[in-house]
Amino acid sequence: MNRIYQELKERAVKLAEELGPPSFYRIFWKEIDYSRQLLAKNLLIRQCINYLELEQEGLGHGFEHSKAVAIDAGALVLIEGQGQGITPEKVDTMINTVQIAGILHDIRRGEEEHAVAGSLVAAEILDCFGLEELDKDYIVTAIRNHEAFKEVVPARDRYGELISDALYDADKFRWGPDNFTTMIWEMLRHNQIPPEQFLENYKGGLQYIKRVRETFRTATARTYGPEIIDLGLRIGNIIYEELKQHISG
Repeated sequence: MNRIYQELKERAVKLAEELGPPSFYRIFWKEIDYSRQLLAKNLLIRQCINYLELEQEGLGHGFEHSKAVAIDAGALVLIEGQGQGITPEKVDTMINTVQIAGILHDIRRGEEEHAVAGSLVAAEILDCFGLEELDKDYIVTAIRNHEAFKEVVPARDRYGELISDALYDADKFRWGPDNFTTMIWEMLRHNQIPPEQFLENYKGGLQYIKRVRETFRTATARTYGPEIIDLGLRIGNIIYEELKQHISG
């Protein structure tokens, strides 16, 4: 990794540690841990992970991004599902479904209209996994709908809508501290972007993140998501100033 990027990444990690975790991760740690346990137990998800590791090597975001999205999406389904009175058995099934969507959602990250392209590829992959047709439809729709500022395809029913919304929100959580401690450095390394070009595009990236802040879809994410974004922006603004200093001096 470029020396400047390595120093800025280390600085971002330190800033995130000083700020502490967002409220969502402190308040709902039990739901997050439950989602993490289900992810580890699901054999079908392991198949998806194996496929992802083979097909997505070096795509930019990396597997850790997809895993974090899957876990947070599962937690959101659990929180929202309990609030809506959905039975525990149904909620568990929905968690497994949204976690598969989370693992596969960026499978065509490097392409234009990657959400649409990814949903088509996911449909082909899932044909080989023996999923129920309804669950496959939930996953494909959720992947299709996970990109910001795009037309949302209606889900088949309220369960599908929750799965789709939870995937979207968990993916957008990554635009908080995760973006500045992990994601951007992986993408810069993969795409070999020089610091001067990175600086040129940086302000536009921050503006995009501010817009994402207003797009959360589940009630839980609308409550806790803005704080996640705001913490990321605090880190991002500091890193921006330090990047300018590195380049100028």
